[in-house]
Parts: sequence; C-alpha cells; structure tokens
Amino acid sequence: MSGGLTLDRIREASRLLEGRVLRTPVEPSPALSERLGVSVWLKLEHLQRTGSFKVRGAFARMAELSEAERRRGVATCSAGNHGKGVAFVARQIGVRATVYVPKSIDESKYRGMVALGAEVFRSDFPGYDETEAWARQEAQKAGKTFLSAFDDPAIMAGNGGSLAVEVLEQLPEARTFLLPVGGGGLSAGFAFYVKETRPGSTVIGCQLEASPALRLSLDKGEAVTRLPAVETLAGGLEGGIGVSTFEILKTRVDAVALLAEKEILEAVRWMLVEHQYLIEPSAAATVAACLSGKAGRPAGPAVVVLSGRNVSLETLKRILG
Repeated sequence: MSGGLTLDRIREASRLLEGRVLRTPVEPSPALSERLGVSVWLKLEHLQRTGSFKVRGAFARMAELSEAERRRGVATCSAGNHGKGVAFVARQIGVRATVYVPKSIDESKYRGMVALGAEVFRSDFPGYDETEAWARQEAQKAGKTFLSAFDDPAIMAGNGGSLAVEVLEQLPEARTFLLPVGGGGLSAGFAFYVKETRPGSTVIGCQLEASPALRLSLDKGEAVTRLPAVETLAGGLEGGIGVSTFEILKTRVDAVALLAEKEILEAVRWMLVEHQYLIEPSAAATVAACLSGKAGRPAGPAVVVLSGRNVSLETLKRILG
C-alpha cells in the first residue's frame, strides 16, 4: 500500500498481524496506581515475539515487498530490536536480511539477530544516526531495499498503530497513554490511532533526557533528525526523530517527559521488584516517567507501554550493581 498513515492502513496492518504476532496482555499495576492516584495498566509488549514490539512493523513493511525486492534481499539499521524483528520475518518469508548496528549495541540483541539468520555488521560509530547514514550507503551499493526502523507509514501502522488498536480493544476506557519515543515509529502510529478514535485522550512521550529529539523538534518546529551520540544503556531512545513521525507527533503528543539515565535504570530495578518483569532500559522510560513524577497526574485509566525485554546479562549486571 502506498501513501501515508491512515486509519485504514492501521486497521489493515492489524488484520495482517493476526496470528503472526502475540496479542500481549494488559495488567494492572497496583503500585503505580497508588503512586499516580489513578488506575494504571501495563501493556506487556515486552512479552512479544522477538522480545519487542518491532516485529509488528517488520511484518507490516515486509508484506509490501515486491518479488524483485524479495529476491535482492533487504537491509536495515537498528539499535537491536528492529533488526531482530526484520531477521525474524525475513527467515519466515525466505528473504535475506542484512542489519547494520552501532558498535555500542547490547550483546543480547546482536546475538539474537545472528541467531535468526541475519547478516549483521557493526559500524565504527557508537550512535544510531551515523550508523544509519552508513547503512543506507551500503544498502544502495548492494542493491538492497532499505527498511527504515521508524520513518515509514507501514512501520508506524504496524508498530504503534496495531498496538493502539489492541490496547483499546483490551481497555476501551483508557484515557492516558505513556509511550517510549526514539525515532517515533511506535509513538507516531499509536498517537495517530488514539487521537483519531479517542480525541480527548492524552499522549505522553517518554524520552532520554540526554537525547531528547522529540522535545527539541517541538521547540524548533521541525524534525531534529540527527543528534550527537550519547553513552546510554537505553540505545533504543538515542538519536534523532523521523521527519514523517514528527509530522504526526507534533500535533498529537500532549506532554514530553525527559528521563535521566539513573531514573531509567531505577525503573528497570523497580519493575523487577514490584512486578517480577525484566524489561530493557529503553522500555523503562515510561515507568520512570511515573516513578519520577514527570508524568504528572494523568487522567485515568492510564496505560504504560512496556516495549521490550532484550537486555544482556552483562548489561543487567551493570544495572543491578
């Protein structure tokens, strides 16, 4: 399907994903409900196949490949989870996948992509933005179709749109949604759907304070697509935002919570103690927004999206101290 993001495109992606991805549960969080003073629910998308929401967008985008594109193979750039999603789908449909990753990638994500059969190349760059520029050049040289990790309507429809459809089917009374924001593929698709179908709802974007592409873009009035690399364990939140994802988010995000690294790591530990779930740092930004008070006093019921669980033992040891 050509064109931009629409409700029809999101609903089509949701139908496509039936039986291909898990319908992850929503679960109440008594501790967060007490802290925020409203009913808080966790969307357990970290239980998804491949360990994150990214497999949704990979299915939706790769369903659009032509036969010629399938034969040539696909390439992408990923901080980890998108690459795992692409590798998983590529193996299922018989397409060769090449993934370019920053040199700072979490080892569990790297090993996961290799185990799924992808050809994985580490860049000489620690950050996502420089790695993506290199990846696009390499893909063009090889004649492979490049799959954006976020700045693509099919990716947005699958990653965020289908997730929003699912959440509202599970909890139709939900009024506030806390979403992680990196490049914007999840948040843009999710925000588009809930704002179109629930105009009075509130969307809170949760970002890494050291790499606040959405906040900077809102202040500037245009997408900040590249940022300097920063050292962080929340690699999925690092780097610039997409041009098309920002076009959607700029009129559909109500607040941005900027989280420090220590707040995000504390949220990982808190989830283990309170809910016995291991989530990766990039996914913990939404929980950190609640624990730190930076989410404010949202209207309830509120849904906190937990986007992934892919974290290596080495990284977990660093988090737990």
